[in-house]
Amino acid sequence: MSIDHTWYLTEDLDDFLSRAGGFLRSRPALHTVPLTVTEALRTRGLYVYGPQAPLFGVLEDGDTGKVRATLLQTPPYPLGVTALTAREAEALATHLHVLGHPLSGVSAVRDTAEAFAGAWERLTGEPVNVHQQQRLYRLGGLTTPEPAPEGRARLAEDRDRGLLVRWIEEFCTAVGQPGLLSPTEWTDARLAHDGVTLWETSDGTPTAMASLTPSVGGQVRVAAVYTPAGLRGRGYAGAVTAEVSRRARNAGTDEVLLFTDLANPTSNGLYQRIGYRGVADFTMYDFGGGGS
Repeated sequence: MSIDHTWYLTEDLDDFLSRAGGFLRSRPALHTVPLTVTEALRTRGLYVYGPQAPLFGVLEDGDTGKVRATLLQTPPYPLGVTALTAREAEALATHLHVLGHPLSGVSAVRDTAEAFAGAWERLTGEPVNVHQQQRLYRLGGLTTPEPAPEGRARLAEDRDRGLLVRWIEEFCTAVGQPGLLSPTEWTDARLAHDGVTLWETSDGTPTAMASLTPSVGGQVRVAAVYTPAGLRGRGYAGAVTAEVSRRARNAGTDEVLLFTDLANPTSNGLYQRIGYRGVADFTMYDFGGGGS
């Protein structure tokens, strides 16, 4: 397979950002994950996601040197790659296989992920399985849910730390990814930048939470929207999501984004009623029968 593009691989974050930072910021919505992850690596350390050094990659045009795509892997998490043609995806899979680089899975826009996973299965003989299909949404005109549930929103504070640790553990279990992240590190990082909003009843009892990633490249992402099981169906999730979305918009953020699991029609319907509109569909694959 002959493709006149060259992948440059490195474990140097500064080198990667100097080569690819402009490309990532050119489409902040589609590149929200690498923008957010590299910001976390830059501010919190290269090993914030695990004990192995991250791998970064830049696909450059062989003639012009123009960046066409990037990759990012923070083991044990799956490879994340920006949009590629089917031939480029197969060429990348071949390149990483020849290098003997192990992968637990891949996450990318649907066509890219499908092409890469298919090539990886042919090259390695490992089984590949769809782990999750997601939709990326962008906030358009914000609509506050009506009727609003009882209570109000407030920023989480240090006194809420124990609650947030427990809720993020429950959230990861609820989405089928227990142990996905360190609850204490997640909580500390979010509290450090006022990144969690709670909805609480009039007597001060917290009922739901939603968080925001730090702003980078003109985008933020709403994440970890969670209501404990016994409090669901009362409008708390919609209210707290609308509030964090409003906060982000009022702060002057260009792109307010979120991902949903396409298998959950309730959350997809909720976010669309608030004012979120679909941007692109992503697929996460597991390799070798494991879980991403």
